[in-house]
Amino acid sequence: MSFVDTLREWDKATTCADRKDFSEALRIFLSIKEPNSKIYFNIGCLHLLNQDLDDAEKAFDSSIRKDEHLAVAFFQRGITFYRKNRYEESLGDFRQAFKALRGNQMIDYKALGLRYKLHACDVLHNTALAEAQLEHWEKAHENLVKALNYKTETKLNMIDKALDSTLKHKLFKPVEFQTIVLFKPNKHYVAQLEEKDYLGKAKVVSSVIPQDEFSGFAPLQPQVEGGPTDGPKEPEVLRALEGEPHTVLFEFVPETSDELAVVPGNIVFVLQKGDDNWASVLFNERRGLVPYNYLERMEMSLASKKKGSGRGVSAPESRQPPTRPERKQVQPTDNSYIVKVRYTFNFAVCVAPGCPYDILIGKISKKLNFSSASITLSLTSEATEQNVINANTEMESVWRRAKARHITLWCNTKDEPDGKQQNQIQFVALHTYESSNPEDLNFQQGDTITLLSRINQDWLEGRCNGNTGIFPAPFVEELPVNGD
Repeated sequence: MSFVDTLREWDKATTCADRKDFSEALRIFLSIKEPNSKIYFNIGCLHLLNQDLDDAEKAFDSSIRKDEHLAVAFFQRGITFYRKNRYEESLGDFRQAFKALRGNQMIDYKALGLRYKLHACDVLHNTALAEAQLEHWEKAHENLVKALNYKTETKLNMIDKALDSTLKHKLFKPVEFQTIVLFKPNKHYVAQLEEKDYLGKAKVVSSVIPQDEFSGFAPLQPQVEGGPTDGPKEPEVLRALEGEPHTVLFEFVPETSDELAVVPGNIVFVLQKGDDNWASVLFNERRGLVPYNYLERMEMSLASKKKGSGRGVSAPESRQPPTRPERKQVQPTDNSYIVKVRYTFNFAVCVAPGCPYDILIGKISKKLNFSSASITLSLTSEATEQNVINANTEMESVWRRAKARHITLWCNTKDEPDGKQQNQIQFVALHTYESSNPEDLNFQQGDTITLLSRINQDWLEGRCNGNTGIFPAPFVEELPVNGD
């Protein structure tokens, strides 16, 4: 089944689920050949809704095999094992789900098409319940105390009740999905499934017949003398197009939301070609990435149009597509330490082993655009005298707390002495950018983005709506600094 067919069936199934026709949705999902991890997850949720626990387990097994970092799939399989009274396996899946959260308070799956937030405190709550079913009451109590570090105000009452139950050696209810929620396909890809009228309706430009609005096929009518004949000159035609026109030679199936799905014969306009063999292109009023070796440049001229058959595009030869080029990723060096900083938003910096305090605070200061004197670092969320990190702190004791070269610190700031912050470079989003990569920054058209660093000529790092991450430079435009 092609990517387009899979996308069409996926969209049809989720539409049925929205109408509460879950049996038809499940039938359509099961008819899809070679489902991805998200579709297998949807199948598992529908089986779980029908209490078909064995089939649900198999579906979640397949989802996890396709994506071993999908925390919500481990969470749902843990629920399935719990309902089957297989508490040890349920405990293992809840632990895997918490591990996949990687120290975050929650994961919001909205960017991936699932309207659900998986909270760390909910995962720890169910972990404690599985321990309690195995009569490990002390471990159950430890997990609930740990959940307090990740709690939100709405979850506090639930954790308190569970703690009270463990003290009395009583069980409590697990945290489960309140309603059926499914992964939906990318809305931009679904929009491309609709038929488009690329030619439009013909319009009479000049005719000797009064009020001539005929737009069908007919013998040529006498035209007004001096009316338009050959159209604009060639340079004006080429200036009207954005980018260089290219023909698509091979079908390309995207793997992330910043890539475009194209098929042989499509015409795309290359806006920028990177050194990694990826091209930023314009297709159907959408921008995205396509491998440049999947494209062939078109000779766009009026002369070639007159010589050709009128279309200027020949059917591409049937050939095997080239290898998908690797996307360049910014990775820390092998011996670097990754410091995750919890502020009003979360971000990370890389430092060398045994990094002194002045270098660490300097990097964090640069990220936040605050002076080092206005920043307070601490080992826990509460900045007490015992856990505050400053120039007098023995940094070796700090780095010994790191696990697998990762450490989490908390950060607080105060106003600058003169009441002013350093000048910030800001951008406005020209286009909406949505990506499934966790290190990317998602934003909507018109959003304001604060620059944190320039990675290279194509990628920037910034902060928007309380989140931080990297994003492509062509999607934004720099705002003038106040006073310019």
